[in-house]
Amino acid sequence: MLYTLKNDRLTVQVNSYGAELFSVKDGDLEYIWQGDEKYWKDRSPMLFPICGRLWDGKFTYGGKTYEMGCHGFARKSEFKAEQVSDTELHLVICSDGETKKSYPFDFTLTVVYRLEGDTLSVSFVIRNDGDTVLPASVGGHPGFNVPLDGKGSFEDYYLEFGEECSPDEMLLNGAYFSGQKRGYALEDGKIFRLKHSLFDLEGVFLTRVADSITLKSDKSERSVTVRYPDMPYVGIWQEAKVDAPFICVEPWSGFAGYYGADEEIETRSDMFRIQPGKTKVATYSMTFR
Repeated sequence: MLYTLKNDRLTVQVNSYGAELFSVKDGDLEYIWQGDEKYWKDRSPMLFPICGRLWDGKFTYGGKTYEMGCHGFARKSEFKAEQVSDTELHLVICSDGETKKSYPFDFTLTVVYRLEGDTLSVSFVIRNDGDTVLPASVGGHPGFNVPLDGKGSFEDYYLEFGEECSPDEMLLNGAYFSGQKRGYALEDGKIFRLKHSLFDLEGVFLTRVADSITLKSDKSERSVTVRYPDMPYVGIWQEAKVDAPFICVEPWSGFAGYYGADEEIETRSDMFRIQPGKTKVATYSMTFR
């Protein structure tokens, strides 16, 4: 089911399936990539309880092996709306027999969308309903149309960090973390210019970055600023070798599994470890101009 949030600036649509952001419009102008099988069928998947892929799609816990697909199962789950207003939406999934086949923990995940002026915030509220520590990570995967308003080309656009920074790139081997990082040079310490060839192998995933980044062009007055103070990683991604007319800016709290490494989820790096009965909240936001 599609839910609509609206104020005098923006009209937002969110799908209960996957709690996926489907649309953000200012009048007739659509900011969100609308999905196309030729390039990428999704729009803005939710990542839970992992970000990225596990080696061989598996992890171990308590001596047992479990299978889980890329980015976890929330993006393929039907959420229940528990609070709906013109500017706020709460979508919820809880652990059940099906989730425990791949993730043997008791939890409640609430995804909260709030629309305030030209800013849409997305909060992941994770409650540990069990009696053991809950390992989890979350992330966003919003795709934005490029160009935003038909002005200019893909390579006229760039991403500008909110302040100068010296990021490290998380080096991948295929879709997995190689275990290595290297410094990533930004233009003037802030600018990441878009060009399709950057994504011929994989996306670019950075850490040690400023906590905001803006998609913009000198040929357009339109922009999108993504803020992610609770997320240590930001991915910049599009499908490889298809010259796709969109870019994903992905704030993640965790990262992909190590290449060739079987993982125990209790010791997997970059996961929240939520104590029984406790709640963890992680938020990112998007400002549309």
